[in-house]
Amino acid sequence: MYLLFQFLVLTVIVLFTAWIIPGITISSIPMAMITAAVIALINTVLKPLLNLITLPVNVVTLGLFALIINALLLMFVAYLVPGFTVNGFWSAFFGALVISLLTLGMSYIEF
Repeated sequence: MYLLFQFLVLTVIVLFTAWIIPGITISSIPMAMITAAVIALINTVLKPLLNLITLPVNVVTLGLFALIINALLLMFVAYLVPGFTVNGFWSAFFGALVISLLTLGMSYIEF
């Protein structure tokens, strides 16, 4: 039940991000659900591996390089999901920042 709640909140976060960040668009609510599922899958599988590979750069930049990784992963999600578009790196950067902050806040919600 908690995973379903997290998935639905992530879907709302994706819709909110597409609403407030210019350059990020989503075609429909089902595409937002697919986008949320792909983001969750990539954050579970690919992101830890990339963070491990780029650990020295993250240490030198005091973790700021992780924001660039998040932006590139969001652009990768836009490449994979046909109804989700990200126009440019800066849209991806600010979109990834919003998604990261809101999912961090979501992690503090007890169900």
